[in-house]
Amino acid sequence: MGLITSVICVFLFIYFIYNVAKHLLLRRRLKKINSPRSYPLIGHASIMKPDAEGFINQVMGMGYLYPDAPRMVLFWMGTMPVLMLYSAPLVEKILTSNKHLGKGFAYNLLEPWLGQGIITSSVDNWRPKRKLLTPTFHYDMLKDFVPIFNEQSRILVRKLANLPKKYLFGHFKYFKVSFSSKINLSREPVELLSLITLCGLDIICETSMGRTINAQLDKESDYVWAVHTINDLVISERREELEEGGWRFNGRLAFLDLMLDLARQGLLDPTDIHSQLRPVDTLMFAGHDTTSTGASWALYLLGCYPEIQRKAQAEIDEVLGENDYVTVEHLPYLKYLECCLKESLRIYPSVPMIMRELNEDQEIEGVIVPKGTQLVINQFLVHRDPTYWQDPEDFNPDRFLPENAVGRHAFAFIPFSAGSRNCMGQRFAMMEEKVIVSWVLRHFNMRSKVGIILRPTDGIHVVLERRRPLLYPDF
Repeated sequence: MGLITSVICVFLFIYFIYNVAKHLLLRRRLKKINSPRSYPLIGHASIMKPDAEGFINQVMGMGYLYPDAPRMVLFWMGTMPVLMLYSAPLVEKILTSNKHLGKGFAYNLLEPWLGQGIITSSVDNWRPKRKLLTPTFHYDMLKDFVPIFNEQSRILVRKLANLPKKYLFGHFKYFKVSFSSKINLSREPVELLSLITLCGLDIICETSMGRTINAQLDKESDYVWAVHTINDLVISERREELEEGGWRFNGRLAFLDLMLDLARQGLLDPTDIHSQLRPVDTLMFAGHDTTSTGASWALYLLGCYPEIQRKAQAEIDEVLGENDYVTVEHLPYLKYLECCLKESLRIYPSVPMIMRELNEDQEIEGVIVPKGTQLVINQFLVHRDPTYWQDPEDFNPDRFLPENAVGRHAFAFIPFSAGSRNCMGQRFAMMEEKVIVSWVLRHFNMRSKVGIILRPTDGIHVVLERRRPLLYPDF
């Protein structure tokens, strides 16, 4: 036993030395890339914040530390190198490559909910799913959803109009805006995000699963917390209905109907139907929360810029005329509103960062970055690159007018990612946001909650972190 133990210890020691040497060689190989000071083996672990918000803020801060070309920075999570890219040319090199389609390790956190869905799948699983799902986002199918967008937006506007004059609720401090109706005047801030989130939930459930859950009208609804339960119940019920009807489809198809039909035809594995129907979960995640946040940010920014708001409202009034609903035919003519939505997505992209993993060695700015390196594509900072965006912190929808976009790098604006693994639902999202924002702007004027002296509407909330002993402990 003593000899075996000694052999094992020697083997482990050699293995440890080998990995240390390998790590040190890797650090030497990547030393030309901008990086805050770190230490072998532990990397930046000693200074990294343990909470998600703090960590993301630190990663963003690293980008601001190195604002100049080539706009990339390296940080170490222990012995694992993570390279963040935030310039359009570098992002293009990665996102247009068919060699680096694997998602980064962070996407593993979504697997308990989304499973091996279209967002989290490995490359081998992603390719056939993408091919199967692409037809479900064809324009001819999406246009059938516009009536749903309208009906749920109508409910949202009605809820806003019926709010008590001094009604204040919710805790989303970034989305408090004041509404002044054409009939009644309300000077109290309204928490907007939760209202639009419920509207978006109703929309995505009806379009993806063919069921109206009335989340907007049921104040006690806990659907957001029971998405899996909803999916299980609706999938089972819908399958029974289709079987009883002989799999005959009449009228508008929900995404779930198409998924069930693909499974029936054997194009999706019938032995594991629930797992294969994970695209519905993906739609709930990608099509509900992100779109609701995007519409909320757009309305918030328009409330801060009244001149831009009035210009968007004038276009909406002119295009819609006396029509009650926004039709498919109206959408292409809401050009300035689309500029406003794009500018909002530039400033506040719903997903500020995405990840990739290098599947082979890749040359980036003269450095051979090895296979297995994790890449962070930072859309938030790409959208603030002064090379392509003058005064990038300003809200200026005119940037997206055709004459102003000439010559701009195609990857300077990537709110829906880009390349082969871009967001399949980006057209769906833009159509939905156009309809929601059109309804709200058509019925309300918005303004930020300000007075003669600029004050936050909800106080100033800070977290105090001790950085040194008190100078006067007995004071």
